[in-house]
Amino acid sequence: METLQVALGRRSYPIYIGGGLLERAEELLRPLGVGRWAIVCDDTVAALYGAPLARRTGWPLVTFPAGEGSKSLEEYDRLCRRLVQLGLTRSDGIVALGGGVTGDLAGFAAATLLRGVALVQAPTTLLAQVDSAVGGKTGLDLPEGKNLLGCFYQPRMVLADTACLATLPRRQLACGMAEVIKYGCIADEELLTRLEQQEPDWPRIIRRCLACKAALVAQDERDEGPRRLLNFGHTFGHAMEALGGGRYTHGECVAAGMMEMLRWQTAHGSDQTAMLARLGALLERYDLPRQLDDLPEAAWRQYLLRDKKRSGGEMTIAVLERPGHGVLWSVTPEELLEEINALGIGPQGFGGRTTCLGLSIETAPTHVAGLPVAVNVSCHVTRRASSQL
Repeated sequence: METLQVALGRRSYPIYIGGGLLERAEELLRPLGVGRWAIVCDDTVAALYGAPLARRTGWPLVTFPAGEGSKSLEEYDRLCRRLVQLGLTRSDGIVALGGGVTGDLAGFAAATLLRGVALVQAPTTLLAQVDSAVGGKTGLDLPEGKNLLGCFYQPRMVLADTACLATLPRRQLACGMAEVIKYGCIADEELLTRLEQQEPDWPRIIRRCLACKAALVAQDERDEGPRRLLNFGHTFGHAMEALGGGRYTHGECVAAGMMEMLRWQTAHGSDQTAMLARLGALLERYDLPRQLDDLPEAAWRQYLLRDKKRSGGEMTIAVLERPGHGVLWSVTPEELLEEINALGIGPQGFGGRTTCLGLSIETAPTHVAGLPVAVNVSCHVTRRASSQL
């Protein structure tokens, strides 16, 4: 078993990496001093790991339907009510056992139930073990996009049991590899080279990725600075995932999103032709797409305008300066105007290259009820047009 530490002062916590950790869960969690644990997992993980863990420990098990669709307000409500019915108190805690969906849903429940109960992340997928289980992000989806409702809530511990990877379907392993490749792109070119030349050594890969993640979280817990490098590929990827309606995994969308970001950089003066070829070959090696042809560009671009990483009139995006070194760019209102016109809506929705002549973004305090505002641009002629039949 290997150990890493996420250094956050009094809220620091350990990450344990190794095989067979779920069998030692009761022993490893005992020093946390929590009264009683409830296991939360989806119905697929329940059969593989949740029910055996519940039998060994006597902890109650709460399940939900597998899939991104469970990151909803309805499923969150059902989960919280079930935990209350089980008699969970503020001295108790939740074990989030599963992949990224479980970590997001159970993490948000832990953050908000009774104003916060203890949380342990026990990721069972590669994606969750290398990325989403560490850092405290929790979230639910809204019809308008992914993770638009959520908060930062750090776990007390992370148990990354590498034995769980043996039961992952090939597509889910590939999904996690997209995040592994992302780490290589933004911070670890040696990892990229190893992935190109060798078969994966899971414990070693997980440790390298989480060492990078832990360092970024320690510098920037609330995703306001260097931690945003971890969003490489996610700006476009989340938009594609929202539009895909569940047809593609998160990793597949991140893979296509990384390629799209390199194309975008190239179109905006930072030539990434060589990296596009290198990344494309690596994605193909691990059964990941280089683009998603059935998602029209004009359709998913509109989701960028609702991206939660926007602040005022600008949006911060992660790009590559060179392999293994990511940097942050701020996208200006002028560039947002270009994205709006790329939607192809045109005047009055009739299509064309020019949808908007100018863009001015101002910020001011407002009540939440004042946020949903739509402006229908028209002109004197169409407002007063008439005809006879």
